[in-house]
Amino acid sequence: MKIGIDIRTLMDRRYSGVSNYTLELVNELLRQDKVNQYKLYYNSGQDISTRIPAFNFANAEVVTTRIPNKVFNYWLQKTLRRPLLDRLLGVDVFLMPHINFVALSPQCKKIITIHDISFLRYHNFFSLRKNIWHKLIGIKKLLSSFDVIVAVSENTRRDLIELLNIPTEKIKVIYSGIGSNFLSTENNASAAVRLKYQLPEKYFLFLGNLEPRKNIENVILAYDQFIDRYPQYKDCHLVLAGEKGWEYKNIFYSINNARHRDIIHLLGYIDEKDKAGLYGEASIFIYPSFYEGFGFPVLEALICGVPVITSTNSSLPEVAQNAAIMVNPFNINDIIAAICQVLAEKDKTKNTKLKAGDLQNKFNWAATAEKYRKLFTSFN
Repeated sequence: MKIGIDIRTLMDRRYSGVSNYTLELVNELLRQDKVNQYKLYYNSGQDISTRIPAFNFANAEVVTTRIPNKVFNYWLQKTLRRPLLDRLLGVDVFLMPHINFVALSPQCKKIITIHDISFLRYHNFFSLRKNIWHKLIGIKKLLSSFDVIVAVSENTRRDLIELLNIPTEKIKVIYSGIGSNFLSTENNASAAVRLKYQLPEKYFLFLGNLEPRKNIENVILAYDQFIDRYPQYKDCHLVLAGEKGWEYKNIFYSINNARHRDIIHLLGYIDEKDKAGLYGEASIFIYPSFYEGFGFPVLEALICGVPVITSTNSSLPEVAQNAAIMVNPFNINDIIAAICQVLAEKDKTKNTKLKAGDLQNKFNWAATAEKYRKLFTSFN
C-alpha cells in the first residue's frame, strides 16, 4: 500500500504542539512499518528544505511542490480543486495530521486528525486573521469528505459530535504519545539548562505559547497574591516560558504591573531538548488553560515528576488522569489554594513520579502509530 502524509506543519521554523505531534507520529510509523511505502508531502513557494526533517527510511520519500502558498491554498486547492494530491503522489491512502486546504480524489481513502475545534467555541481566543482562515477552511464540509476522523481525546470527540454533528462511527479516538526526551529525566542536563536560561534556584513554571487561551494573566495574578499572603516563599520565582502568540502584549502588561515583577522571568521559546530539564527543576508546574484539545505540557510535566496544577475543563482531566490538582481556571483563589496544597504535601512529588509510569503506558507513540497502521490496513 502507498500512503501519503501531509507534513506541511513541519514547515514551521519553531515546532509546537501539532508540528511535534506530526514529527513524532511520522517517525514512529516509519520505524514500525517496513511493508508500506510513504510519500511525505509539503508545498512551499520558497526552498525551505533545510527545515524539513530528513526521514532517512528506505520506504519514505519527501515530495514537494514549489507554488506560493496563498496561490496553492486559496486558488488551487480550495477553488480549482487541483492538483489532487493523492494522484500527484500516486497513493492509495492520504493522512492529514492537521486541518488544512486540501484537494483529494473520491477514490482515495482519507484520514484526518483533529486536535481541537476550540475555534468554534471560543472565537475570542484567536486573531481575526486566524478566524478568517478557519472560516475559509470550511471545517464541516472538509470533515464530511474524510473516511475516518481521528480525535486526539474523548473531549475532542465529544466536540466533533456536539458542534459539527459528526457521526460517532466515523470518529476514532487515538491518544498522542510522550516524546522519548521526557522518558529519561534523571540528571537531565539540569545544570546546562539552568545556565542556558539563567534560572532561579526555585521556581513555579508555566510553559506554553503566550496567548489568551493559556490563561497566563490569571497565573500572574495568582502568583502575585500568593507572594503577598505568604512572603516567606518569595525565594520561589515565577518562570513563564514559551513563544509569543496572539495578544501576548496583554501578558507583558500584566507582568509589568505585577507587584512582584522583579521575581517573574520570561524565557521565550524553549528548545525541545531542554524542556525535560526545565520541567524537572521546577517546584510546581502551573497550567490552568481555558481550553485544550490534548494538553501536551501537562503530560510532559507529570512524566518528569513535577507536581501539576491544571484546569477542570476540556481534555485536561482526561490527560492528567488524577495525577494533577485540578482548579477552576477563572478562580484566582482556586489557583492559590492549589499552590498551597502542593507546598503542604511533602510526598506529592514522589506520588507524581509513581503515577508517571501509568501515564507512559497510556500515552506512548508506539501504540499511537500502531493504531494508525491498523486504520491503513482496514482499507485493504
